[in-house]
Amino acid sequence: MGRIYFCIDLKSFYASVECVERGLDPMTTNLVVADMERTDKTICLAVSPSMKALGVKNRCRVFQIPRNIPYIAATPRMQLYIQYSADIYEVYLKYFAKEDIHVYSIDEAFMDVTDYLPLYRMSPRELAFRIMEDIRKTVGVTAAAGIGTNLYLAKVALDITAKHAPENIGCLDEKQYRETLWSHRPLTDFWRIGCGTEKRLAGLGILTMGQVVQADEELLYRNFGVDAELLIDHAWGREPVTMQDIKNYRPRHSSLSSGQVLPRDYSYEEGELILKEMTDALCLELAEKRLAASVITLVVGYSNSLGMEAARGSVTMGSCTSSYKKILSRALELYGRITDRRYPIRRMNLSLGRLERESCRQLELFSDPAWEERERRLAGAALKIKKRYGKNALLRGMDLQAAGTAMERNRQIGGHKSGC
Repeated sequence: MGRIYFCIDLKSFYASVECVERGLDPMTTNLVVADMERTDKTICLAVSPSMKALGVKNRCRVFQIPRNIPYIAATPRMQLYIQYSADIYEVYLKYFAKEDIHVYSIDEAFMDVTDYLPLYRMSPRELAFRIMEDIRKTVGVTAAAGIGTNLYLAKVALDITAKHAPENIGCLDEKQYRETLWSHRPLTDFWRIGCGTEKRLAGLGILTMGQVVQADEELLYRNFGVDAELLIDHAWGREPVTMQDIKNYRPRHSSLSSGQVLPRDYSYEEGELILKEMTDALCLELAEKRLAASVITLVVGYSNSLGMEAARGSVTMGSCTSSYKKILSRALELYGRITDRRYPIRRMNLSLGRLERESCRQLELFSDPAWEERERRLAGAALKIKKRYGKNALLRGMDLQAAGTAMERNRQIGGHKSGC
């Protein structure tokens, strides 16, 4: 017998949580999760299933919702959603060991259930339904499940098959996949095929997974490089990666990053302030995790109205460090080198890479250990204050400037209101 995987998703998760908190039925209540304090161009983080039934797409913008549809607008509460997700993970742990669970996102998880089916004396469908009912009774949120003979098929069964299946459960093996989905359109319904890939395939006359299978492999490799191997495997319904592979994976290099879309177009000087704030936050994160970085990568996106490509650049420091002063100096140097002062800025992303444990880093010949120790102790003191009294309990003077965003971002999780 081959392996059996589940992929369980929480339907319209954020919207469902807001309905449950209000004592409403998520399946019949028109509700949108969006920050209405922003403009009507703000993205809806989630819409309830009843809104989807009326043709409102998930992740649409507020102004795109038809005016004739009445709905409840709920302000995002990210901390609440994280707590619900943790409660649901506890439900999974009632049935499976953590080694057999891979949390894919806040509202989706994979499970290798192969060895549990004999234990519970249930079919895959019966076990999936039992877990979904447990989730509904525990937190009030409706779930959907995909069952597959590999991780890819479980995901596709969830995304495509479960939507039209009784009890919101879809099942696929390789044979069923080829018989029922080789002619399915659009290709973007399949995991890991985005609009760009779909467009490039269409340019080759390929509109379905069945046509991918029939295509000349050399042509696919010429257009997609090594990604063609994954595309071909998935077209056949194959996926060699197992749960054990996921658990054993260790990246060669790791990094910390911070990115934000600015509330308006910023000047070059205002963008410099944002870079300083982001550097401060990442250096505190380095100190908290006792890490040091040796590579800085910066992406600066210009105003949407310009239609220009973002500026990108990296710089390697002499050695690994967690020093705010050293990292900021090189980050500002990089910013000045890659950024065109003539154009307004709308997005920025900063990454600190090639991380090492601070205790393992090599000291520089001309470094001042006493000064570095003083800076580490200051960072440690700042972290203790922020942890006890909140992130805005201790600020730099620059954070109080009108263009600063640090204070607002400290009240957010993932760029959205935490609800705390």
